[in-house]
Amino acid sequence: MKRLDRLTTTEVSAWVQQAKTKAEYGKVIDRIPQLAKAYPSWFAVHICCKSGKTISFGDTACVFPLMSVIKTFSLLYLLEHLGAETVFGWVGVEPSDASFNSLEQLVSDRGRPRNPMINSGAITLADKLPGKDANQRTFLFCQWLNQLADCQLSLDEVMLASVRLTRSTANEAIANHLAEVGYLENIEIALDTYEQICCMSGRVEDLALLGKLLACENSSLSAQNRRIVNAVMLTCGLYEASAEFAVRVGLPMKSGIGGGLVAIVPGEGAIACYSPALDNIGNPVGAIAFVEALARELQLSVFG
Repeated sequence: MKRLDRLTTTEVSAWVQQAKTKAEYGKVIDRIPQLAKAYPSWFAVHICCKSGKTISFGDTACVFPLMSVIKTFSLLYLLEHLGAETVFGWVGVEPSDASFNSLEQLVSDRGRPRNPMINSGAITLADKLPGKDANQRTFLFCQWLNQLADCQLSLDEVMLASVRLTRSTANEAIANHLAEVGYLENIEIALDTYEQICCMSGRVEDLALLGKLLACENSSLSAQNRRIVNAVMLTCGLYEASAEFAVRVGLPMKSGIGGGLVAIVPGEGAIACYSPALDNIGNPVGAIAFVEALARELQLSVFG
């Protein structure tokens, strides 16, 4: 069985070409003006192996906002700081069959967010991050990730201004409902924190280094918390398409509307992709096609 660290750049480049062809069926998001500036043809991949080997290919100099990919790491951060019992008092781990910003589902669930990977769950957790206001919370969280993963994330102020200019009315409605049922302490700080952490930006290498935290044993992180985060990614990380890709790919993955995708190969390493053209659910078409091809060829599924 061929594994991750035996990959060659030649193999990666062939899969990238296939994935780029599939990305043509996707569309760059236009709701946030700054995100709409991305070229649909951009594609980058970085693979970080436990052995220390790395493979990079494509438009690796592109800097992009993590957007919803950050939800994975805010969950990890709070599990490490507050513990699972506390965190899962606020959010569930149930997969969602509605879109990631569905107010209807939140209302039908009596205001309890299904999981931390959809907006209601992530806004609830943004309300609980350590720090007195959104700026301090984002700074502390970003600093923690950079120190832990040896990556170089930073807040993209231009992207944040663009997000604030076109603030999602769905997110405001979700936050108002969460506050009504007692899940949020401060609506404005929660939304501001959520928007700021989604605008934490980096290159595809930074995202792979973050993924490696979840893939490989790390003396700074609890093994149990890593397992929890990987499980929630597998069942909830690609929104309502999560179950389909658990079957087709069999790896914990998390996507973001900025075009980022991280896939975890437990015990082996992480695969990060950047491909800004999305499908109608909000997942990057080319990135998922690449990971699917790789997982199939190398038999990487966690289900054996």
